[in-house]
Amino acid sequence: MRHDRRLTRHIRTVAATLACLLLAACSAGSLATGSAANSGNTLTIGLAAEPANLDFTKTEGAAIPQALLYNVYENLVKLDQSAKIRPGLARSWSVSKDRKTYTFQLVKDARFSNGAPFTAEDAKFSIERVTSDWTLMQKSQMDVVDKVQAVSPTELKVTLKRPSNDWLYRMTTRVGAMFSRTGVSKLATEPVGTGPYVVKKWNRGDSITLARRDGYWGREPHFASVVLKYFKDPTAMNNALLTGTINVIGTMQTPDALYRFENNPKYKVIEGTTNGEVVLSLNNGSGPLRNPKARQAVRYAIDHKALVDTCWGGRGKLIGSMVPPTDPWYQNLTNEYPYDRDKARKLLDESGQAGRTLRLRLPTLPYATACGTVVKSQLEQAGFKVKLDQLEFPAAWLTTVFKNADYDMSIIGHVEPRDMQTVFGNKTSYIRYDNPEFRGLLQKADQGTQEEQITSMRAAAQLLSKDAAADWLFLLPNLMVADEDITGLPVNNVSESLDLTGLGRS
Repeated sequence: MRHDRRLTRHIRTVAATLACLLLAACSAGSLATGSAANSGNTLTIGLAAEPANLDFTKTEGAAIPQALLYNVYENLVKLDQSAKIRPGLARSWSVSKDRKTYTFQLVKDARFSNGAPFTAEDAKFSIERVTSDWTLMQKSQMDVVDKVQAVSPTELKVTLKRPSNDWLYRMTTRVGAMFSRTGVSKLATEPVGTGPYVVKKWNRGDSITLARRDGYWGREPHFASVVLKYFKDPTAMNNALLTGTINVIGTMQTPDALYRFENNPKYKVIEGTTNGEVVLSLNNGSGPLRNPKARQAVRYAIDHKALVDTCWGGRGKLIGSMVPPTDPWYQNLTNEYPYDRDKARKLLDESGQAGRTLRLRLPTLPYATACGTVVKSQLEQAGFKVKLDQLEFPAAWLTTVFKNADYDMSIIGHVEPRDMQTVFGNKTSYIRYDNPEFRGLLQKADQGTQEEQITSMRAAAQLLSKDAAADWLFLLPNLMVADEDITGLPVNNVSESLDLTGLGRS
């Protein structure tokens, strides 16, 4: 099969050049102060979670790829809003009959922000570097690669060890980002990519400013400058939009406050879906919840509808599994553990863990803290003892919970696409779920036909639910609020990227 896209050279107008000059010459490493949110050439977006650094090859979490992927870094292929794989730095590609060899035809005129040309050697370097230098769990997604060849400056051949339904999809995520062979020495502070934007300024604790760069190979984005402004207080973010300090609320953190915007003609409200499962993480490897009956008791003790109505304004979708409806193997598993407080009490008694205190360790994120108090209350009503504490996000939570698994329960939104394998298929993951049958189903799904993939992934999700490896509180909605003249906002948020390239102003 082949996928093609007509490439056109974009000739910058004098006005765009002047706008770039006003941003202190769009070159990597220079500084720009940004401008007011109401400037026609600047867009300011309010977000909740600030990156700990700018290196998503060694730092977990969604905040870095949200800001940088598709904007600063580009991939050979990318996801569109319907979750379809589209061309990126590869203008076309073909797959061999045995489904093991991918041949990519690359664009000819792309350059990195450090001036180096993008070639097949850079693509080879980027793919091989995932297994050699990356430290994230996602690095295992490149284990299936057997050999990478730069056939010519514009042709790349990747041979897999076996057929994989999953590999090309993973190339749309952070592991598929393309890096310069001469631009990886300071990734935490100086990212170098082929994308339409560069990082111009980072005011830690406040904002990241992206500036449109000169010489970009593709279509020029509308906004010369985009400011990603971070708020720990969701009410402050709402007020910032009302006062014109920002133009967009990237993710509404207080759904019950939407009434302030819904009937106001100055604003538009976008409501769609995401692949962000809000997970009540249960430590399968140590502590009271190592016992399966105790985990089952937790699941029966949660009244999911009441929880969503209370802590998230009723806006979340109940799913009952680690699969969102936008994935082909979605199935509604919400009835696997219906709310039953008496059954929860009985299972807790049978587990032998009654009387032990569960540590519910929450990241300082609005949905986690709001829903955490409801979870604590519902569990205590079923006979559990729960101690709740909050850990600063990202640093403290990532170290304590995600890295060291020093917790019994936590709440986190796993927003990475198709992440059931990453979170539960690796027994060293912070959830410490270890089931060879589950991993076997994942492997069967990856190697089989597309029909076998769907069947096996559904079976894996059912097994995960049956084992009560975690509890899935709800699926985060895509709730965005913006000035009414902002265009191109995504209805559905289905990738790791907050893709700025299609945004504009009418």
